[in-house]
Amino acid sequence: MKRKYRLRDVIYDWNQVDSFHQLDKRRVSLLDETLRDGIQATYVRDPDEQEKLELLRLMNQLGIQFADVGLPAAGPRAAKHSEFLVRGIADEKMQIQPCMAARTLRQDIEPIADIVQRTGVSVEVMAFIGSSPIRMITEEWDLDFLVERSTEAIDFARREGLEVTFVTEDTTRSRPEVLYKLISSAVDHGANRICIADTTGHATPDGIRALMRFVFNLLTGLGVSVGVDWHGHNDRALSMGNALWALQWGADRVHATALGVGERAGNTSMEQLIANLRLLGAIGSQQDLTGLVEYCRKAAKYLEYQIPPNHPLAGDAVFRTATGVHAAATLKALAKGEEYLADRIYSGVPASMFGRRQEVVIGPMSGKANCIYYLQNIGVDPSPELVDALLKEAKRSNRILSADEVRDVLAALGVAIPSQS
Repeated sequence: MKRKYRLRDVIYDWNQVDSFHQLDKRRVSLLDETLRDGIQATYVRDPDEQEKLELLRLMNQLGIQFADVGLPAAGPRAAKHSEFLVRGIADEKMQIQPCMAARTLRQDIEPIADIVQRTGVSVEVMAFIGSSPIRMITEEWDLDFLVERSTEAIDFARREGLEVTFVTEDTTRSRPEVLYKLISSAVDHGANRICIADTTGHATPDGIRALMRFVFNLLTGLGVSVGVDWHGHNDRALSMGNALWALQWGADRVHATALGVGERAGNTSMEQLIANLRLLGAIGSQQDLTGLVEYCRKAAKYLEYQIPPNHPLAGDAVFRTATGVHAAATLKALAKGEEYLADRIYSGVPASMFGRRQEVVIGPMSGKANCIYYLQNIGVDPSPELVDALLKEAKRSNRILSADEVRDVLAALGVAIPSQS
């Protein structure tokens, strides 16, 4: 009788030994920025309306709660697409809630208010203004100007009945006295949420801890309860870890994009964030995430973006091994009838949880187990003669064998691969 394993039976999880995040007991929301911040990347294409709507459908199916559908003030195309997507959400009765970006200017917020009036759909305004010393010096802004412009914009949005998230752009390089005044003024004028933005990917975990402590002490002192967003970029290759640290230190909504696309080195990767949150218990097992790879592949297609083969979760090679030791262990697990073990023995991310499967291929670092596993998967009996021939060919190679090369080896021995393979 096959044994039913629990996670604690097969993995000792040091991640939980001294953890205090309690993400499995907190409500965490996700805001997808692919259709706004993501398409600002210089290496992607701006998808058409129908393609964007299809991506929204996939976000909705994955349980992503919010999506930034554009910055209408950017021009006629952006405004047209933003309204089309809002109508699509309403017409298809999606659960995902639309947001739109705007500078803290009435002229940016008015197009959003007009869309809300025409469609009858509630839209959250993401109103942003630069707050770091370098931006203030460059723009010749002072603190009084920032406060006046921000509060005027928030006042206008609230009079129009719009919910507002106030975004201090470049928060992670901003002075505490500036943040104190901007955040307290924004909350006083009715901002529903605030967003901590690591606009240049500057933050480290220590910086996040200090900044979030400052923000939550400020909000507690003000006696208010507003949500706190985290918006991160990947310039120092820290965006994923930083997103998790921001959650650990109190943020309750995180922004991310499909495949991490975005300006410069990009944004936090949505699919990787979802995978980590599932593994940390913040996304329950009742949420079907097998469509996550389709979301990535559709995004790549519509953005005309090439997914690197080693891209976590979505890359072609991330659940593939050509190493003999790895393949042998996988094969032993499968021989026990234990797919649960085979999916985890050399993978920190269970492939089946996200609609993928573990793969074994043949290369110069392979052993007999690779050949046996490969042949069984293509419906060919792994006789010693075939295994030896494949292994000999692999050891002569400087890369993994292609399907055609395997076919040629088998054909030389008079073995045909079944057509369904």
